[in-house]
Amino acid sequence: MLSRTTPPGPAVPSRRTFLVASAGAALALGLATPARAQARPQEKSPFGRYGSPSARLTERTLYVHPGGLGDHTTVQAAVSAASGSGHTLVVAPGTYRETVAVGVDRTEMTWIGASGDPRDVVVVYDNANGTRKPGGGTYGTTGSATTTVQADGFTARSITFANDFLRADHPEITGTQAVAVKVQGDRSAFLGCRFLGHQDTLYADSIALGTFARQYYRDCYAEGDVDFVFGRATAVFERCHFRTLNRTDLATAPYGFVFAPSTALTNPRGYLVTHGRVSSEAPDAYYKLARPWVPGSDTTARPMLTVRDTRLAAGIDAVAPYTNMADASPWQSQRFAEYRNTGPGAVVSVPQNRPRLSHGEAESATREAYLGDWTPWKGC
Repeated sequence: MLSRTTPPGPAVPSRRTFLVASAGAALALGLATPARAQARPQEKSPFGRYGSPSARLTERTLYVHPGGLGDHTTVQAAVSAASGSGHTLVVAPGTYRETVAVGVDRTEMTWIGASGDPRDVVVVYDNANGTRKPGGGTYGTTGSATTTVQADGFTARSITFANDFLRADHPEITGTQAVAVKVQGDRSAFLGCRFLGHQDTLYADSIALGTFARQYYRDCYAEGDVDFVFGRATAVFERCHFRTLNRTDLATAPYGFVFAPSTALTNPRGYLVTHGRVSSEAPDAYYKLARPWVPGSDTTARPMLTVRDTRLAAGIDAVAPYTNMADASPWQSQRFAEYRNTGPGAVVSVPQNRPRLSHGEAESATREAYLGDWTPWKGC
């Protein structure tokens, strides 16, 4: 199987922080164990306007609070208790250090961060591809995911999904892929969420090779360095912010790659990025916009990525924004395209390196065309 690795070098990580609501301060991911959050004293309920165990919004609403003020103290316990379809989990501010799996039978599930600020509700763990499992062997990329969602109809609002594995802490591990969330279900929506990691942060995938999974990300933030948005889903990223991290363990470019789609050949729709932005902590031109992933499990894959109406910062290499993951699958043979992008990373200086849609082609590169009869943006 093709290995998506980062070049070797001294294992010094990029800086990454997130807000711990109870303390109101930034916590360096992976450098300390976060404390449990308590209800904010100025609030009558840690669940805000979403009710409480004594005043449920519906009979299928469950409440999660790390200090015991809800039905469950962990997200996974609430997921396990929510058998069947159509449950809502209201998650109080706090940092939930755990792995969570939403199986295929937990359909139409919704997670809501109670405060409305994704920095307040963080689901985080630190497994990596090469992390040793208690029973032997290693987790692999898929097994490294902090959160795995296989069910159809999943929605998350105002939640941070993170993997705080740091290369510097584990120089003995060469498999540094560390997934924050792996999403495999059809009709999966993430609204106002954050995805924090380094390599392989957001795995937008499907449950099986022949299954096309539609996913919608709106007003989200994702950060990382190597292939930090990747997989074979049909995914629309609308008004999202992607940020490439600085690295001190590499002396030369490229530091990494934002997108690594692995779209199946028979899937007419891959990744669509629209009305978003890509920013960077790294020096100018030290990141590629994308590279195609043709995995060993699907050697016929033809990765597809369209980036349109999006601002690309100077951190993106404008001269050569795409590169190969393997010479046997050159990026020029894939389905990469751009349309009306702006910013220094979008300047067209070598036209053959910037495949562009015509105005006519752009008319079919829309969320409506990608998502079909599913309209998750209504009411957002």
